[in-house]
Amino acid sequence: MTTRPGVEGQDTGSGGATDWGRITLTYLAGVIAAVGLGKIAVAGPRISAELGLTLSELGWGISALLAVCAAAGLPAGLLINRLGAGRALAGGLAVITVAGALGTGAGDFTMLLASRLGEGAGYLLVIVSCPALITQLAGERDRPAALSVWGTFVPVGIGLSTLTGGPLTALAGWRGWSAVVAAVTLALAVLVWLLIPARAEAAAGPALPRPRALVRPALLATAFCVISLLTLSVIVLLPTYLGTAHQVAPVASGLLTSVISLLSVAGGVAAGMALHRGVRLRTLAISGLITVPAAWVAFAAGNGLWTALAGSGLISLGNGLLVAVVFAGLPATLERLEHADVGNGVVAQLGSLGSLLGPPLFGAIVAGSGWPGVIPLIGAGMAAAIGLLAVLMRA
Repeated sequence: MTTRPGVEGQDTGSGGATDWGRITLTYLAGVIAAVGLGKIAVAGPRISAELGLTLSELGWGISALLAVCAAAGLPAGLLINRLGAGRALAGGLAVITVAGALGTGAGDFTMLLASRLGEGAGYLLVIVSCPALITQLAGERDRPAALSVWGTFVPVGIGLSTLTGGPLTALAGWRGWSAVVAAVTLALAVLVWLLIPARAEAAAGPALPRPRALVRPALLATAFCVISLLTLSVIVLLPTYLGTAHQVAPVASGLLTSVISLLSVAGGVAAGMALHRGVRLRTLAISGLITVPAAWVAFAAGNGLWTALAGSGLISLGNGLLVAVVFAGLPATLERLEHADVGNGVVAQLGSLGSLLGPPLFGAIVAGSGWPGVIPLIGAGMAAAIGLLAVLMRA
């Protein structure tokens, strides 16, 4: 085991070779879980028509996975610490498979919601165990870059869901589309069970952190909560904004939003490349301040459509960059690498909480003050979150 320079006595795990094959499999497991996160939204109109759902009920079907994560992230981290991240990942994928398969037979809202809550439990196990596994499987030099790329799994998964879900739903119905997702998830569960050990060499056994050791990861997760609340709300509400403020047709606004959301992936990949070349995490965190003026560019009254799109694109790019900093920086906040599963549980819980709270908060502000009313919220919130990240990453 090696000691991280500049932080006396903190254990950072193996500095050996990076197992890119298993890291790739782990990343794909996160992507397929994120495909499940977006699969109901893709087929929403067909599901609503067949099951007779209200808009509110459909919203719960879409967001149930995040609700589970917001409620149980830390307990999931503690459970994974006992099970081992490899077995927890395989188990999480299996739970998603079973719950997703049961959901294909849903005949009403209650059955659909029950299956989505089951998928949420599996999704939580996946998103907490994956970064813990990557932390264990990556050598010290490659770890920040590998974790920063991991941060792109949600936009990649949702983009893949949008790309494939529409045609498959049209071809086989929403139940057939859900069955395809369940089948692919099952295949990955089997591969993970066969190819990834319960515990990688860097974490040979359970080691629960002391409560004091979770203070810095909790501060990191708090920054992540604010970042998720602000940046993801912009992306989620962008079609509405484009339609109401700039009179963009629904199909066009959806396409523009998809393109802008993919800039989050570009931000995460760029951060990984920068980290691999030796750029400091603190420098990358500070560069995320581009989101502060971008809020004015996107939402100021009188700005044209292309100006608004440019500002929204910068916010999306900054989101990908800052999410990469959070995941890549988590090991630097831990006392020992063996605490990565618990630390990731805290990050998942608060990040999901921000994702849930953001759209309703933005909606209330827009209802009272119009779209320009979100500018000070984004500016102040992002400045505070990035300041906290910069302090945590100074080591």
